[in-house]
Amino acid sequence: MTILVAVLCVLSVVLAGLVLGFARDRDRLQRQLADIRAHVAQLESDLDAALRPPPPANSAERAVRRVIRTASKVRSHGITGLIQSTVEDLQSWASDEERADILNMAASDGTVTLFFSDIEESTPLNDRLGDATWIKVLAAHDRVLRAQIERNRGQVVKTAGDGFMVAFRDTEAACRAALGIQRDLPRDVTLRRYGPILVRIGIHTGQVVARDGDYFGRNVAMAARVANLAHGGEILASDAVREALGEEVALTLVERDTVELKGLAGEHVVWEIRPPS
Repeated sequence: MTILVAVLCVLSVVLAGLVLGFARDRDRLQRQLADIRAHVAQLESDLDAALRPPPPANSAERAVRRVIRTASKVRSHGITGLIQSTVEDLQSWASDEERADILNMAASDGTVTLFFSDIEESTPLNDRLGDATWIKVLAAHDRVLRAQIERNRGQVVKTAGDGFMVAFRDTEAACRAALGIQRDLPRDVTLRRYGPILVRIGIHTGQVVARDGDYFGRNVAMAARVANLAHGGEILASDAVREALGEEVALTLVERDTVELKGLAGEHVVWEIRPPS
């Protein structure tokens, strides 16, 4: 009996030692596993950082990146694409502050003057020039448009490839911006080198629905349809623009043939806007 008790005591001591050893091994293994997981997480983070493109150094580089991201859309999005695609699909350049300014462009009754533009025959041009040169052309085109838009207090609503949608509070200012763009495009060194780069512009005034820095509604479609009628170098405007300008405006308006506009009922009078004669 005494021997049995002694054996049991020894076994108890041995078992306790084994249990303690297992506990220590378990703790050590858990620490090692945690270290391995932390190391793997760090490796994943380092790999992600290595693959992620560096942040743009300045506003010019950010603009170039935006142009690069949107250049591919020029093959499938023209002026009509600006109103058919969602805001998320389009590469809008408006910041939160700019979106607030866009909404403020409309008068109290919701009336705003909308300006649509794009480069005529942009897809063949892109194909002929190649993507690298096309990016330079888009950047120069963008520079000319934005300078006139800013000078005439317009706000870029959104862009898609070479297409612009711009809002103006003042109808005459929209027309002055369009005329300034058509005057300055041939003067740009880059555009002269690879040109001619011909831009078509359409302008319409009316009430719109404003939401999240964007405009919607029939009059947005009207402005886009008017722009679709224009040839490169032309500025076309709706009859609503002519009425908003009044009789004493220092512009020349030439009446064009009455037209039908896709998706919009009735016939519509369209005017060509030219510099004052």
